[in-house]
Amino acid sequence: MPRSERSPEATTAENRGRRLLRTLTFWLRPAFTLRALGRFQRIAGFDRSMALASSALTALVPLVILGAAVLTSVGSYDIAQQLITRYGLTGEGAAAVDSLFAPEEEKADVSVIGVLFLAVSALSFTRALQRLFEQTWELTSLSVRNTRNGLGWLLSGACYMAISGLIQSLPNESRAHVLSAVAELPVTAVFLVWSGVLLSARRIAWRDLVPFGVTGAVAIAVYSVGATLYLPHLFNTSAHRYGVVGAVFAMISALFAVMLCVVGASVVGREVRDELTRISHGERTPDDEVRRQWDAMVDQARSRWRTARRQVTRRRAGPPPDD
Repeated sequence: MPRSERSPEATTAENRGRRLLRTLTFWLRPAFTLRALGRFQRIAGFDRSMALASSALTALVPLVILGAAVLTSVGSYDIAQQLITRYGLTGEGAAAVDSLFAPEEEKADVSVIGVLFLAVSALSFTRALQRLFEQTWELTSLSVRNTRNGLGWLLSGACYMAISGLIQSLPNESRAHVLSAVAELPVTAVFLVWSGVLLSARRIAWRDLVPFGVTGAVAIAVYSVGATLYLPHLFNTSAHRYGVVGAVFAMISALFAVMLCVVGASVVGREVRDELTRISHGERTPDDEVRRQWDAMVDQARSRWRTARRQVTRRRAGPPPDD
């Protein structure tokens, strides 16, 4: 139908569709993607994810074992069985998790030194997470001066884990636990935003952390769905090779993936916040910015490919024969 013969409603719907498409593809610009990758590299994203995973393992495993002993002494809550049911573990993987977390009488005895070690390990993890926010948002380091907020974050984390456990324990026929992951999305988003506010000593406004919270919640939900499918194989394989220690190896692999989601979300969230700030100041890109940037990148890639092919052809042909 010619444009002149279209009804005003059809024209309005088409304009809205184009506006929505520009909004959705705005974040696919190569310039934005390269800025996010550059920031991820500047904060050593992979190394930081592994450091956070190792620190979380050191802090969380003893805390979970202690919590299992305490909860079992006051009720019938079995953390090991909850983990086995949550991720559908079977065979050697389930046996390894049960041996690691199953409460026993001798595990209930906790010394003062053990409690101090747990506190130091937990606060070390909060400081590692604190440094992530400080480096991503380019803040000065507070180190141990932010210990009070670190303790507050640990209490918040305990509440979040309790709520998350209740959501995951809801009846769900899907093996991938899609419904639980979707229901947990807003809780995770709020917790991530609150984590940034608290561990930055409120130097980052909660509005600036909303992109981080939403991105991180979506990434963790997607990983959670995938983890229910892959973790049983990972735990079974590790337990078959290394016994109970294999469960620890599998846990650190799972924690690394979670921390990678958090680190990546912090980088993307920071870049989204900066982009929204520029837009609010009136710095808008042309409507065809995405297409022009991708065309330029494709042309550059094709040029490099042609140059590489010519170099390979010359090397295969060898030096010119002597006269």
